[in-house]
Amino acid sequence: MFMTVLSNVLNPVCLLSILGGVAMGISFGAMPGLTSTMGVALLMPITFSMDPHIGMLLLIGIFCGAIYGGSITAILINTPGTPSAAATVLDGYKFTERGEAGRALGISTVASFGGGIISGVILILVAPQLAQIALKFNAPESFALAFFGLSIIASISGKDMVKGLMSGTLGLLLSLIGMDNVTAYTRFSFGSTYLMGGLSFIPVLVGLFALSQCFLTVEEIYVERTKAARTRNPLPTLKDLKTIAPTILRAGLTGTFIGIIPGAGGDISAFVSYDMERRLSKHPEKFGTGIPEGIAAPEASNNGTTGGALIPLLTLGIPGDANTAVMLGALMMHNLTPGPQLFLTKAETVNTLFAGFIIANVCMLILGFLGQPLFVKIVSIPKRVLVPVIIVMCTVGSFAINNNYYDIIIMLIAGIVGYFMSKGGYPLSPIVLALILGPMAEGNFRRSLVMSQGSYSIFFQRPFSAAFIIIGILSLLWPIISHMRGKWRMAQKG
Repeated sequence: MFMTVLSNVLNPVCLLSILGGVAMGISFGAMPGLTSTMGVALLMPITFSMDPHIGMLLLIGIFCGAIYGGSITAILINTPGTPSAAATVLDGYKFTERGEAGRALGISTVASFGGGIISGVILILVAPQLAQIALKFNAPESFALAFFGLSIIASISGKDMVKGLMSGTLGLLLSLIGMDNVTAYTRFSFGSTYLMGGLSFIPVLVGLFALSQCFLTVEEIYVERTKAARTRNPLPTLKDLKTIAPTILRAGLTGTFIGIIPGAGGDISAFVSYDMERRLSKHPEKFGTGIPEGIAAPEASNNGTTGGALIPLLTLGIPGDANTAVMLGALMMHNLTPGPQLFLTKAETVNTLFAGFIIANVCMLILGFLGQPLFVKIVSIPKRVLVPVIIVMCTVGSFAINNNYYDIIIMLIAGIVGYFMSKGGYPLSPIVLALILGPMAEGNFRRSLVMSQGSYSIFFQRPFSAAFIIIGILSLLWPIISHMRGKWRMAQKG
C-alpha cells in the first residue's frame, strides 16, 4: 500500500498538479475579494475530465495555497486577501511600515507551513476519532464557540476597549440585516431584495480594510507629500524561528480542532489563536505593534484549519467549511462517496490525498520563499501608482463574488465608514469578527432554546458549551481585571 501511494503522489503529473494548484491558490488568495472558495469553485469543473487523484490533488493545492496567499496582501498593503487573513493585518502591516516586509512574509510562510503540516499529521493519524468528537457539537456548542470568539473583541480593541466594543456592536447590528435564519422573517432590508440575503461579507471586508486604507494613503500623497515607501528584505532570523516555534505548535493544533467543527473556519480560528497567544505571552502589550508571534499565531491557525476541515469531509461526508463543501461535490462527481466506507473501499485514494496534502504544504513553503523577493517589490511601487491599482482590484474582487453591482456600492460605503472610523481611532477588526460570528451566534442560540424548550440551562449542562462560555466570560472580564490590578499596583507603589 505504501509503495503504491508513494508512486501515485510522486507521479510527475500529480506533482505538477499539486504545484500548479498551490501557485494558482496563492494568486487567488493574494487578490482581495478572490477567496479560496472562489478559486476551488472556479477550477472544480476542470477536474471532472481528470483522473480522480490528479483532480482532487489540484483542488487541495488551491485550497492550501489560497489560505496562505491571503497573508501576502495583509502584510504588504494592510488588506487581507481572504477573510482568514484578517487577524494577520493586526501585526503584519506594522512590519511593512518599519521596512521589514520580507521578514514578515518569511514568518508567515514558515507559520503557514507549520500549521499545515501539523493538521496534515493529525489528519493522517486520528481523523476518524476527531470526527466523532466534532459530531458531538450541536447548537449549544456552536453558540458557545461563537460567544467565545466574540469575547475576543475586548482583547483586540487596543488601548480603548470602549471604542472596540462599539465597533463590535456595529458589526453585530450589521449582521442582523437580511432574513432571520430561524424564521425566515426579513429584517432591516428596507424593501431591497439585495439586502434580503444580508450584507455580502467580502465587499464589507475589502471596503473596511483596503478601500479605507487607500483613502488614508491618498491623504498622505496629496497633503503630506510623502515619498514612496522603501523596504529592506531581511529573512526571519534564527531568533524569530525559535520565538514562533511554540506559537506555531499551539496555533496549529487549535486551528485543526476548530477546522473540524462544521461551520467554523480559518477566520474564527485565526482570531482565537491570536487572542490565546496574546494571553500566554510575557509581553501582551506588544501585540498589535508588529511582533513575530502576532503573525505566526493567525497564520499557523488558519492553515491548520485546512487539514481539520478535511477530517469531517472524508470520514463523515460533512464539509467543515465552504471550501470542503465544494470539494464534496468534486468527490461525488468522481464517484468517491465520503464516509467510513471510503476508507475501506478506496484506502489507496484516501492515503494518496493525505500524502498530497503534505506535499502541497511543502510546495507552499518553496513557492512562498521563491516568490518573496517579488512580493516585497509591491511596497516599493510609488503610492500614486499603487493606490489606483488597489482600488481597481477591490472593485473587481467585490463584483466577482456575486456579479452584482450592489456589492461595489457596499464596498464603497464600508470604505468611507472605515476611513472615518480609522481617523477617529475606532478599530476595524471587531466589526469583521462580529460580522463573521453574529449569524452563527444568533442562529445557534435560538436553536438551542428550541431544543431545551426555552431553558438556558442547556448551555451549562453540556461540557463543551459550558467550558467555552466560562472561558468567554473570563476573556471579556480579563482586560478590566488587568486594568484594575495595574491601578492597584500603582497605588501600592505610591
